[in-house]
Amino acid sequence: MSHDMPMPMPMPNATMNHMAMMHMTFFWGKDVIMLFNDWPNGKLGMYISGLLFVFVLAIAVEFFSVFPTIKTGANPFVSGLTQASVYGLRMALAYIVMLCVMSYNLGVFIFVVVGHAVGFFLVKYRAALKIKDNPV
Repeated sequence: MSHDMPMPMPMPNATMNHMAMMHMTFFWGKDVIMLFNDWPNGKLGMYISGLLFVFVLAIAVEFFSVFPTIKTGANPFVSGLTQASVYGLRMALAYIVMLCVMSYNLGVFIFVVVGHAVGFFLVKYRAALKIKDNPV
């Protein structure tokens, strides 16, 4: 079997006569299944909204990576629980982004990488502005 061709994989709620194609290499196009069956369903508008969705998720992952540290004088249990909750949310978002990239669609991959880069830039830019405004 060639590894360059899409492999027919049975999808849930599908009969053996209706097989969906699961790509095993990167491809370009709007006919992709990101997270759920029938989404974005091959429609250009839904594909673009899916790309914007993963872009925003990637930015959110970067913002949650610099959540403020535990403040002095705060209740250690509540602070630790807050930190753990934010970390859990960040990891959940990161895994959702990873699952979207595993659709092997180049558009999704590009939007995720650009989203992470934009998020990283915004986080570092914000940190630089704080340092500039409050020199030590």
